[in-house]
Amino acid sequence: MSVGPLDEETVEKYRQAGEALRTVLDEAAEMIEPGVTHLEVAEHAEARIDELADGAAFPVNISVDEEASHSTPARDDDTEFGEEMVCLDVGVHVDGYIADAATTVDLSGNPELVEAAEEALDVAVDAVAPGVDTGTIGAEIEDVIRGYGYTPVLNLSGHGVEQWDAHTGPSVPNRGIEHGSELEVGDVIAIEPFATDGRGKVNEGSKEEIYSLERERSVRNRQARQILDTVTEKYRTLPFAARWFDVPRAEMALRRLKQQDVVHGYPVLKEEDGHLVSQAEHTLIVTEDGCEITTA
Repeated sequence: MSVGPLDEETVEKYRQAGEALRTVLDEAAEMIEPGVTHLEVAEHAEARIDELADGAAFPVNISVDEEASHSTPARDDDTEFGEEMVCLDVGVHVDGYIADAATTVDLSGNPELVEAAEEALDVAVDAVAPGVDTGTIGAEIEDVIRGYGYTPVLNLSGHGVEQWDAHTGPSVPNRGIEHGSELEVGDVIAIEPFATDGRGKVNEGSKEEIYSLERERSVRNRQARQILDTVTEKYRTLPFAARWFDVPRAEMALRRLKQQDVVHGYPVLKEEDGHLVSQAEHTLIVTEDGCEITTA
């Protein structure tokens, strides 16, 4: 199997990350049931990631009902799962090489919305090969989801993953576009269809618990400097959660860092009409004869 510019050591690290992720995602999904808290699931998953790999590529995302992405519990969050649709999105890295995958656990009684995202992912993966335009893959995703009577989330897309960077090019849209990017052997991409029974657009909400480093600069506040030192040493450019910092006034320190453009915040993304959202995702490597799914 040829993987273009990726050497065997790099490919193996992507595989190791994917294998660890599959274990964690399955375990975490099994935990999701009424009465269990979001924080219990997130902390279990992140502890298991630390056991099985080098760390989380981003905080465990637990998005409920109209939430599509960027939702992770706060340190003191006691929210319990109810009769809801729950999107679980997990990222793992080995030496910075990333696996990113998601699944949806339906407690709301809408299994076909989950099936739409899952089938769209299967069809999209089957379409991957060198020379294929990502707009063509987006059209395949859109056709499946609309065939179920739902709408793809039009302003979210799949993406490339590179060492220490969870969101790079090429973009893999969830709808057909005329000119996307042509896939090449050695591209590592995450394909993630989102399906909704709404109109298919997400907007930013007010909740924000995930951040990433924007730029390094001198900061005077002691707590802010302590957080910045940890970020640059441990997380680098990967997203991190506010709850990961057990320092006094961590939230205030993060606000200072954001005001100084040192860190960037990720508000929770919500379907603008308040409708349900489902998600399915795999990471894969484009090969000469198709692709290898690292998170299968």
